[in-house]
Amino acid sequence: MKNTISARVADFLKNYPPFNEVATKELENLSEQVSIIYKVKGEAIFSVEEEAHPCFYVVHKGAVVLTKEPNDEVVDLCDEGDIFGLRPLIANENYKIGAKAYEETILYAIPINEFKPIIQEYKAVGTFLIESFASNTRNPYSKSYRGKLYEGTTPAESNPLKNSELLDLQGVSYSKKLISCSENTTIKTIATTMTEKRVGSVLIVKDNLPVGIITDKDLRNKIATGLFPITTRAKNVMSSPVITYPKKMTITQAQMAMMKSSISHLCLTMDGTPDSEAVGIISKHDIMFELGNNPAVLLKAIKRANGFKKLKTVRRRIMDLLRGYLEQNLPLTLISKIISELNDACIKQITKIALSRMDAPPPVKFAWLAMGSQGRSEQLLQTDQDNALVFEDVPEEQLTETRTYFLELAKLVTRGLFKIGYEYCPAEMMASNPDWCLSLAEWKDRTFHWITNPGPDEVLLSSIFFDYNLAYGDIGLVNELSAHLFETTEKYPVFFLHLASGALQSPSPSGFFRSFLVEEDGEYKDFFDLKRRALMPLIDGARVLVLSHQVKSINNTAERFEKLAELEPNNEELFLACSYATKALLKFRTKHGLLHNDSGRFIALNKLTKEEKIKLKRSFKTIKDLQELLKIRFKVTNLLG
Repeated sequence: MKNTISARVADFLKNYPPFNEVATKELENLSEQVSIIYKVKGEAIFSVEEEAHPCFYVVHKGAVVLTKEPNDEVVDLCDEGDIFGLRPLIANENYKIGAKAYEETILYAIPINEFKPIIQEYKAVGTFLIESFASNTRNPYSKSYRGKLYEGTTPAESNPLKNSELLDLQGVSYSKKLISCSENTTIKTIATTMTEKRVGSVLIVKDNLPVGIITDKDLRNKIATGLFPITTRAKNVMSSPVITYPKKMTITQAQMAMMKSSISHLCLTMDGTPDSEAVGIISKHDIMFELGNNPAVLLKAIKRANGFKKLKTVRRRIMDLLRGYLEQNLPLTLISKIISELNDACIKQITKIALSRMDAPPPVKFAWLAMGSQGRSEQLLQTDQDNALVFEDVPEEQLTETRTYFLELAKLVTRGLFKIGYEYCPAEMMASNPDWCLSLAEWKDRTFHWITNPGPDEVLLSSIFFDYNLAYGDIGLVNELSAHLFETTEKYPVFFLHLASGALQSPSPSGFFRSFLVEEDGEYKDFFDLKRRALMPLIDGARVLVLSHQVKSINNTAERFEKLAELEPNNEELFLACSYATKALLKFRTKHGLLHNDSGRFIALNKLTKEEKIKLKRSFKTIKDLQELLKIRFKVTNLLG
């Protein structure tokens, strides 16, 4: 009988070099000897000078950080399919770098003794491993991706907008269009070039290497004062030698470097030394601009905004911040928390502005609920609105008047959200719709009906409503409504069968041979619907599973899967894979949305690179496995497809 675990190991390994060079039978035999290791975030795999293990490692799920002494300097980050720990295979000595789990991680430990015959038989395998070991990377044939994680996680911060921590994370954008000249260029020519190009510095190069820099400060202090004539050569005026740094710098590092050397410009080179080609310049102006786009600064700007127009300007800066975070490849968990908190702050400020424009204060307590992707802390791009309003119960004779007040308030808030970039919901699932602006008692009745009479419409409405968080108002109303929802679902567990059935209605992302299934007609014919075919099955599946466990206060899809992995150790690997897939797909959608200035929902397959297609397809099997689990667990048989 075939060993299903080793078969799954072989299926995984054959997708990555150098295992893709190995014949199927030999790879299957090797996979039977592979050990599967689970590591929690921060757990060591091996440390510096530790005796070499009898195996090397491949990352199956998660990520591993490689560090060196003396200050745990990060050497590399290993992602899914990456190889590390090759020293015992190549050199008979202790480890020279350390390795630990960057997040929850599953590793495949490849036994060296069983692998050596494969190296001897396949020359390409040996060459790959030697080059990987020598270059400190996992794939020497794809060095442009070295050190980049497609996804990562960090623990939830109690305050993700804490200034000092974010300045240590936030990278500085730098000018990549270098203006350079030789040592013999005249100052007049340099000054003219700086004026035409609107730059504050020119790099002086010799043999393509930086040897000096001239800034507008040099022109003021050395030329305008008459110290040198305007006809003098660059070599007489330039600051030399050039102080260089590596291109990956945080705001804090750049600030410290400038203060340390009392300079206003930093030259960035490929390896951080003057002996490699320059790739960019950072100025004090760049630092100040990035400080202005720091989330803590943006949060203050949101709170100070007294009109929708000012908030719209801040929203643009939030999008710039998001773009910068993605370019730095920061973990999506951290990005989502920061952007969601800024989004919540915008909603809160719009509500405050709307309240100030009302003729009277609220007659009773109320709560503004953000729903859908914002309710799940997954709304990175500006998509359409999903919101609701719940207000305190009032006597029957006051209900109409009270609702009229809150509907007027809701129209002001939804209009404000529209003005700063959030489109109106096409299905009108907004608090400005009387059906979504109800008293607490009315919401209890409405949700009770959805749960106890779960037709297709009720399942759709309840699935949207179960993902909400408080954006503004009274937390007590929200807690009471949440308690009612969980009590009702506990009494009527058949609801989960219908919710699971609804979760399985999303169309499959792939057809034969994992080919993409695209839209067959309409505006987006031949496009891949990333939201409906890939994200929604994961979002819907996480929701029904976590609700069936009566888990409260976790709305984020990836976090729901991580909680499920704790609750169901036997399905831990699947749920962690679902978490990784969710974050990878969200990051993918966000990048494409920013690139094309849209929601990122519909993807033109002919615009994707081969690597992007592979990354997408990795999630398809995870989605299929999740849907199979839902079918079995909730005994769903009458499904489409």
